[in-house]
Amino acid sequence: MQKEQFLRITRLLGDGAIEALHTKKVAVVGLGAVGGMCLESLVRSGIGSVRLVDFDTISITNLNRQILATHPTIGLPKIKVATERVKAINPYCIVEELPLFVHNETVEQIFSPDVDLVIDAIDSLNPKCALLEAAYRKQVPIVSSMGAALRRNPSLVRTGDLMDTYGCPLAKQVRSNLRKRGVGKGIRVVYSPEVVRFTYKSPEEEERSEFNEQISDQGRRRNVLGSLPTITAIFGQNLAHLALEKLIGEESFFGSESWNPNIRNYQGKRTSRP
Repeated sequence: MQKEQFLRITRLLGDGAIEALHTKKVAVVGLGAVGGMCLESLVRSGIGSVRLVDFDTISITNLNRQILATHPTIGLPKIKVATERVKAINPYCIVEELPLFVHNETVEQIFSPDVDLVIDAIDSLNPKCALLEAAYRKQVPIVSSMGAALRRNPSLVRTGDLMDTYGCPLAKQVRSNLRKRGVGKGIRVVYSPEVVRFTYKSPEEEERSEFNEQISDQGRRRNVLGSLPTITAIFGQNLAHLALEKLIGEESFFGSESWNPNIRNYQGKRTSRP
């Protein structure tokens, strides 16, 4: 580990925080616009080990928003491009590749061997629900991204408990699906209540189509929704931030010795008199 690389983070959060991050293993599931940006920030923050989960290849339509997508990487597996990028940023970060399509029969592979936290950046309903339920049952910390497509207002992106979300069609379907499976509170998500005109398939409709479509050279066929790189990047960065809070611990994250007492804390209150 090159300590100089993470000096700015150490100055803010302290030696204990960065040392803790170097010992953590995180599974990043989905390496698209949100997942790719989330991975970028986690690696730059000093995560010691990552398990990358994705089955797709990079296409020309990914160029507008996905950090892994460049003209030279078109046609390459996202997981291979991601591994190369991780190593270019931090050669000491351990990378494990898991090229699979997530569903009920494959989801267990994501958790074995053990990981400290899972990042859910899946953009399809049933795979997302399968992953969230599995993490909930196993009591493995997980943070999840809800729908980022079709959004235009960056100021509306927020974080919260999945069961307290509102205004997001994807989150509504996920909540309904997981409640039927007995899943309750405790899953932190990034979402936006911005009004969008889109209706997600019911879980039953999606399940019928997913296993018929399977995987092709271009990936699984799906509805193509418009999206902005500014919004998907904000989702990814918020997702990474939630992960860092959980991995370091909120008390350490917001209460390190190097925390400036003259700035306002994350609740907007001054931490002490100037």
